Amino acid sequence: MRVHDRQIYVESDPDCARPDLAKALAYQIGGLCGAAVPGVIVLSTGLYAGDVGFVVEVHDAAPVLDPVWDDVMEVSFRPESERTSLVQGDGEAAWDLGLARTDYRVRYCARGMDEGRELSTRVAGESRADSYLLQFWPAPPRPDEVIRHTSRMAGDLHWNVRQTARTPEQLAEAERLTRQVFQRAAEERAEQAAEGRRLHHEEWAWGGRLPSERLRGARESNVLGLLRFDSDLVHALDVVGPEVQRAVASLAARRACEAAGLADVPWVAQALSESAEGRPLPRPFDDPARMWEALRSDPRVPDRTVLEAIPPEWPPYVPPPFADTGRKVVVVPLAVTPRTPGRISQPHFALPAVLAAAKPAPLIAALDAVWHALNTYGEHYPELLDEIRSCAPSGE
Repeated sequence: MRVHDRQIYVESDPDCARPDLAKALAYQIGGLCGAAVPGVIVLSTGLYAGDVGFVVEVHDAAPVLDPVWDDVMEVSFRPESERTSLVQGDGEAAWDLGLARTDYRVRYCARGMDEGRELSTRVAGESRADSYLLQFWPAPPRPDEVIRHTSRMAGDLHWNVRQTARTPEQLAEAERLTRQVFQRAAEERAEQAAEGRRLHHEEWAWGGRLPSERLRGARESNVLGLLRFDSDLVHALDVVGPEVQRAVASLAARRACEAAGLADVPWVAQALSESAEGRPLPRPFDDPARMWEALRSDPRVPDRTVLEAIPPEWPPYVPPPFADTGRKVVVVPLAVTPRTPGRISQPHFALPAVLAAAKPAPLIAALDAVWHALNTYGEHYPELLDEIRSCAPSGE
């Protein structure tokens, strides 16, 4: 009889899929043959592939055990249909055993298993290494039993089964846990992929590098607006330290007021001076309503306007290839209609820069003061950013 993958089968249910070895040997004490799944017996051989000697006998009662056999194991078996067959490992041939639908005791005997394992594959013309005998007789069910154990091969099979012996309930639980592990692994891969996509998008949104936790915590400021004008400057301001951040905030506020013609207005000049010294802002900056009223009513405030600042074109977001579906992502750029800048009142953008420079958090003060000063400069904002960069060089 030809074996494949060291296995031969007894099958009595043509509609039942063959069990894997773990199920066939579940909760047994021996591993030479597995009969834990109703209607099927999985028989192990020493030879991996090729022809072995094989005899099947059906008796009316328990036959005498011949001492010629090295390894012997018994299991209980009951056919699940009217036809029970001995089936080759690859399924290409089968023999009807003529068994009735009743309980049987099955004895599986082996000889030369170690030689078969060493040979591994037997081709035509080679001497036979291992032989087997399979005997059936009517008997009530009882647990499997190892009757004789001689070969190392059979010993390994028995040891493996005893190390992993499981009841049907334990096997079902193991399968559930295995499914759970695979499901969790799939969920983790999906979570990792989602996190990768999130970080990829965040990197794009922050100008090609991921922000620090300090910048992530600065979202109540105008940092996202400033990013569109100069992302490198935003990241540089993050790392220069509080002293430089305070100096940048003070400089931005002063430059905004100079551009708006407010630096010589007494109450504005006093606020700039107090802020530079780290002291609280004087009146009317302590009350936004009074501040705006002072700006409106003071005849010394010039009426200066400028074209608003328009940020450079931001590169479109390109998702990472194969990020979601395993297929390469094709990005079609969207047509962008240029926006015509309007005119803005410089004094109205300059005063918020003064308020921003006095904020308690140095990084927030720098980001917001530069943002308002940039808008005060309007179309001329590159001049301001060039000067700010000289105070906050790249931290790379």
